[in-house]
Amino acid sequence: MPVNKAHDEFYTLDLKSGWEVPAGYPAGIQQKIISGGLDEANKRGSRTRLLRFDPGVYTTQPFVHDYWEEVFLVTGDLTVGNDEQGKGGEGFPPFTYACRPPGAYHGPFRSDGGCILLEMHYYDPV
Repeated sequence: MPVNKAHDEFYTLDLKSGWEVPAGYPAGIQQKIISGGLDEANKRGSRTRLLRFDPGVYTTQPFVHDYWEEVFLVTGDLTVGNDEQGKGGEGFPPFTYACRPPGAYHGPFRSDGGCILLEMHYYDPV
């Protein structure tokens, strides 16, 4: 199966525009798609995105999806496993990484000071 990403050499990302709230996320979390596209209906493709949390934003329920996910915390702080009021969980500093197979429950998430994550999502080749 071909990869659906363009050949891009090094370039400076515009971090001031192109951000949008992903479906099902609170308003203080935005994504910026860097490359590719994920076709969840047909279970194919791949995408690379930045995910940005504003300070104090948190999610209230775990996430689960049917694609692989790799996550690298670039800047800021991220807490994993908080409750529905945003309390508790385990905190992580920049330069931490997670790799999740399809069907793995993860989260909820909180960032006290805000953060930027680099995420790669993809389906297994058929």
